[in-house]
Amino acid sequence: MPRRPHSVSPPKSAADIQAGQGEKLHKALATAGAGSRREMETLITEGRVSVNGQLARVGDRVRPGDQVRVNGRLVRLQWRRQLPRVLLYHKPEGEIVSRDDPEGRANVFAGLPGVRGGRWVSVGRLDINTEGLLIFTTSGELANRLSHPRYQVEREYAVRILGSLTAEQRQALLTGVRLEDGPARLEGLVSAGGEGANQWYNVVILEGRNREVRRLFEHLGLTVSRLMRVRYGPIALPPRLKRGMREELTARDVAALMQWCGLEKPPPRKDTARKSRGGGGPDRRDTSRPPRDPAGGKTGHATRRRATSKGRGR
Repeated sequence: MPRRPHSVSPPKSAADIQAGQGEKLHKALATAGAGSRREMETLITEGRVSVNGQLARVGDRVRPGDQVRVNGRLVRLQWRRQLPRVLLYHKPEGEIVSRDDPEGRANVFAGLPGVRGGRWVSVGRLDINTEGLLIFTTSGELANRLSHPRYQVEREYAVRILGSLTAEQRQALLTGVRLEDGPARLEGLVSAGGEGANQWYNVVILEGRNREVRRLFEHLGLTVSRLMRVRYGPIALPPRLKRGMREELTARDVAALMQWCGLEKPPPRKDTARKSRGGGGPDRRDTSRPPRDPAGGKTGHATRRRATSKGRGR
């Protein structure tokens, strides 16, 4: 089973906010889809956000009825709980995860469907030479829960290298090596076969630092010839989603993802009343269990279990 985020409190309702001290401005803007929390803090620091006509400061709070503008544009804050939109994209090689690029290269945001009163926020990044699952959402809060290192959400990649790993290299990747920006290691490592000199491995990381998987292998003198993200948290890349294709999650799947992240309380079980009267409720699908990966192998819990049996000592 994929690692779940730390226990968190669900978002406050409008009544809670009105009765208390309000909601933090950068968090309210992120929830409204104006961008990530970090981006909103930057805009506030740069003096590009106002509340009721006054320049905002980091740490300010807002309540229902406040007029908030970003770069002079009115942002409609969302005080009533409503589901965000979530989009899956199979990113091909050659596209960058950025809206602003002086070189004018192709970017993943081009062609995304329009969003009224907000914008798409990417959950994490993939470098230009990496393909695979990329998630977009209209909720900066959801993006934060999935991508911030403190929540330790698993990212699973299929990695093709020239040659095969020795026992010592496996142990080093799982125990940890020191990169230029600090120690790093794999959470899971499983052989996935290959042909000739090229061998595939499925690996799991928790942080998602810049080019982390590539740098881990390169630190040991190994050449990564192909890298593909096949799972992010509880979401696996659907086999039907070919390179360059997009697919929007249904409201039911978005609600399940929000619950997995701790942003929504699970609804009461409908079969509870039936069982109390002696009847059996309908079968319920375990939404925390990820589907199979594009290659047909199981992800998440199977990866860690098999990696543990190969000498991690955990």
